[in-house]
Amino acid sequence: MRAEGTGEDGRIALIQSDIWMGFPRAEQVLDRLQSLIEAPRQTRMPGLLVHGASGIGKTMIARNLSRRYAPEYDPVAGITHTPLLLLQAPPAPDERRFYLHVLGAVGAPATSLGIRAQSVASLEVRVIALLRDLGLRMIMIDEVHNLLAGTHREQRRFLNVLRYLSNELEASLVCFGVSEAVDAIRGDIQLARRLDEHHLPNWRDDAEFSDMIQTLIAAMPLEKKSNLKVKSLKQMLALTGGITSRIFALVKDLSIDAIRSGEECITDGAIARWSPVWSRHGPVQRRLEQAGP
Repeated sequence: MRAEGTGEDGRIALIQSDIWMGFPRAEQVLDRLQSLIEAPRQTRMPGLLVHGASGIGKTMIARNLSRRYAPEYDPVAGITHTPLLLLQAPPAPDERRFYLHVLGAVGAPATSLGIRAQSVASLEVRVIALLRDLGLRMIMIDEVHNLLAGTHREQRRFLNVLRYLSNELEASLVCFGVSEAVDAIRGDIQLARRLDEHHLPNWRDDAEFSDMIQTLIAAMPLEKKSNLKVKSLKQMLALTGGITSRIFALVKDLSIDAIRSGEECITDGAIARWSPVWSRHGPVQRRLEQAGP
């Protein structure tokens, strides 16, 4: 991001857009995922389970890799190669819903028999045939902790489906979810043996967090450099609980305030005065409610 030649509204729009920052912890996971998708096919493909608190950055990593391996159309062969399929786990571990989600994600055309009228077995056959034709090499399931909404039996059946797809397609399976999902994955011993586990911890008060904050602030389209004291960094960590999405939201909010105020940099005072957007209007709202009609 750069401030030059961009008006105030344009810079604010840039800040409010999605931002990818290649932090070392994220690049480490991406390197591992890239090695999996590039690995030669084998009967039992290795996989990965990435887990951590909600908002720690799992989905950002998944989407970044999916952009790197976007579908490519081969005009000579008339085939669209799709090396990676990123899906969100259904709200509950339901096989039919999952297969329908897969068909929708790959843009599968309708058949003479309505898709929803087909049996689970026929949907399974169709999904495997389509994904094999696409040359799929990796299946990524985000929000895999959604399977916890089902019974133990439903969870096991859903995990069996994921393992079966990985086996049939000789594709790596990668799951992203909160740490509570780890126990559910471990409930399927065969799948657990195949998925290495990688924990993304909350940020802590260390050099890595300091570097991340400085890199993130430097990416904001502000006209002046922000020179923050160590005390301010500690306060930012306390305000966000070390959750990546909250850190991004905090820095973006402070940056927008800096542009609108004309300060053009994030200051220690701004951090000391900052409060979440949802809480700023709380006292005013309460006074209005107490005043009545």
